[in-house]
Amino acid sequence: MSTGFEDLQVWQKARSLAVLIYRGSLDGPLAKDFGLRDQMRRAAVSIASNIAEGYDRESAQDTIRFLFIAKASAAELLTQIHIASDIGYLNESDSRLWLESTSEISRMLRGLIRSRQEHL
Repeated sequence: MSTGFEDLQVWQKARSLAVLIYRGSLDGPLAKDFGLRDQMRRAAVSIASNIAEGYDRESAQDTIRFLFIAKASAAELLTQIHIASDIGYLNESDSRLWLESTSEISRMLRGLIRSRQEHL
């Protein structure tokens, strides 16, 4: 049974990205850098979590605020992916996939925010 936010494509993609980040950081150099690994995991989980929390808020203003937080977490994750790639923690394939997925989610959030703002 759906609670609503689970039907949002952006939430589904954010959830999949969080799983991808967790699985992709189980071994290799990134797994050993607890600080960066944990920051990336938190940022990825934050994206999906804030979409869900925003969706369940009572006011459109609150919903938009949480969508902006999710979008900021996506920007944080993009930065961390670039850094992890730059220092050789990620192979090119994973780096490209993670960057593309995170960027797509960020674009989707931008569109959802604009849509919600238009209905205020």
